[in-house]
Amino acid sequence: MKGIIMIIDGMADRPLKELGDKTPLEAAQTPNMDQMARLGINGIMDSIKPGIRPGSDTAHLSILGYDPYQVYTGRGPFEAAGVGVKVLPGDIAFRCNFSTANEEGIITDRRAGRIREGTDKLADTLNSMEIEEDVEVIFKESTGHRAVLVLRGDGLSDQVSDADPKHDGKKVKEVVGLDGSIEADRTADILNKVIQKSYELLKDHPVNVKRKENGENPANITLPRGAGAVPDAEPFNHKYGLKAACIAETGLIQGIANIVGMDVIEVEGATGGVDTNLDNMTSSILENAARDYDFMLINIDGADEAGHDGNLNEKVQFLEKVDGVVGRVMELENLYFILTADHSTPISVMDHTGDPVPLVIKGPDVRVDQVDEFNERAATSGGMCRIRGNDIMNILMDLMNRSTKFGA
Repeated sequence: MKGIIMIIDGMADRPLKELGDKTPLEAAQTPNMDQMARLGINGIMDSIKPGIRPGSDTAHLSILGYDPYQVYTGRGPFEAAGVGVKVLPGDIAFRCNFSTANEEGIITDRRAGRIREGTDKLADTLNSMEIEEDVEVIFKESTGHRAVLVLRGDGLSDQVSDADPKHDGKKVKEVVGLDGSIEADRTADILNKVIQKSYELLKDHPVNVKRKENGENPANITLPRGAGAVPDAEPFNHKYGLKAACIAETGLIQGIANIVGMDVIEVEGATGGVDTNLDNMTSSILENAARDYDFMLINIDGADEAGHDGNLNEKVQFLEKVDGVVGRVMELENLYFILTADHSTPISVMDHTGDPVPLVIKGPDVRVDQVDEFNERAATSGGMCRIRGNDIMNILMDLMNRSTKFGA
C-alpha cells in the first residue's frame, strides 16, 4: 500500500456574510471532495495544537511527524534549501520578498505586483553586492515575488528581527538584534545595509524600468524575514522506512522536503498562485504515483494566496478547480489518500489563524462515517473526531500496516 497526503494550502476559512454565513469551501462546488468525504473517514485537525496560528512551515513539519518546537529554527533555511542553495553549518538564511518601495522608504506593494518574470536577473544583480569582506551575500529567486538570502561568514546569529512591515503603506522595519549578543547586533547591522543596498541596485534595474513602462510595480527592494540556522531533522525515509517524494509549488515546502531527505519533483508552470498549472500538477502526481515511491506529499498553494489577498471569488474558483485534481487522484488504486489543509487563511483576516481544518482519509478498510460533504463544519461530525497534525503519519503508517506494536 502507498500513501498520499495532499495539502491544499490555506483552504479552510471562516463563515462570510457575503456567502450566507458559509465558508468558501462550503460555497464552492466540489463534487469530488464531497464524494471523497462519503467514501472516507472525516475529522478536523489542529496542525500544531488548538488555537496556535501555524505557519505553512511549522504546520508541514508537524504533519510529517516532526515536533516544530524542536526542529524549527526559522523559515529561511527551508526557503533556501527549496530553491537549490546549499546551506552550510553556520549560515544564516532568510526568506525574502521582492517588494515595491517609494523614495521615502515606504512599502507600497509587498509583493511587487505579484511579479512573475525577471527575478532571476534581479537576484544576479544583488549577488554582486559587497557589505563586509568576511561576509558573503547570497541571493536566489524563488517562485513569484519570493526569494532567499543567505549570509555566510563567522560571527553571525539568527537572533534578529524581520524587516518586513507585513502591510503596505508602512516603512521598512529596522532590523535589530534580539538577544543582546555582539553576533546578533552585527548581523542586524549587515541586514540593514543589505536592504538599503538592494534598493540602490534595483531601483533603476532594466527589469524595473520595463515594469514601470508597462504600468507595473517595480521590484526595487528586498524584505528579509524568518531568520534561521540549518535545522537538525531525522531523515524522513529513516524515520518511517518509506521512500518518499514531494510535489510542491513553493520553495518553502520543497525546502522542507529537501532538508528531511525526500525526493523533490518540480512541475513546470507551478507558480504557487491561483494561476498555477493544475493540469501539470495532476499529471505529475499520477505519473509519480506509478513509480516506486511509498509516500508522496503534495502541496497546492493558490487558495492560501487568495486568502492572503482577501479575494473571495478567487478562493472559491480555485477550490473548484482543485476539486478536479482530487477527482483524478481518487482514481488511483491500492492507496490511502489523505486530503486536508495546513492551516486556515480566512478571507476576513487575510492571514493564518488557529481555526482547525477539515481532513478526510480514503482507502481500503477505513471506517467510513456518515459525513457526505467535505468542509469545515461537516467534518466535525466525522469518525476521526479532532486530531493534531503530528497524529497523521502515525495513523497513515497504521493503515498501511507499517507501524510497529507498542508493548507486548
